[in-house]
Amino acid sequence: MPMFHRQNRESARLESAFRAGIVYAGVVFAFGFVMGTIRALFVAPAIGEIYAVMLEIPVMLAVSWLSCLFVIRRFNVGTALAGRLTMGILAFCLLMMAEASLSMIAFGVTFGQHLEAYRTPAAMLGLGAQIVFGALPVIQLAFRS
Repeated sequence: MPMFHRQNRESARLESAFRAGIVYAGVVFAFGFVMGTIRALFVAPAIGEIYAVMLEIPVMLAVSWLSCLFVIRRFNVGTALAGRLTMGILAFCLLMMAEASLSMIAFGVTFGQHLEAYRTPAAMLGLGAQIVFGALPVIQLAFRS
């Protein structure tokens, strides 16, 4: 096959992965916004922040897993590691930027204050789950049927 066609296909796959990363981040951020609101307003005051986060993480990872599967299929990301990494890294970066933006706009914190919040155990657990979220496109390669 001529090299030109192969490059076009690879370029199209990476473009699909890029689009998939944007959609994946958007879907999970939207769901996380709802879950985070419920956690902050109702669950954390009743049982404490760290326990509330520990309850939220499995739900968020399940939603992330299913969203990732759907988006990979919908955008035909394929099984190439480059596409999966592109999708996951982009989605993780977008999720982190959206979270920081929300903190600064809705809660009036500075970027430094937002970063400082990651020093709490609950936020560290959440960050760990967000890292898993970003890795799911690659992790799911091991579970392909």
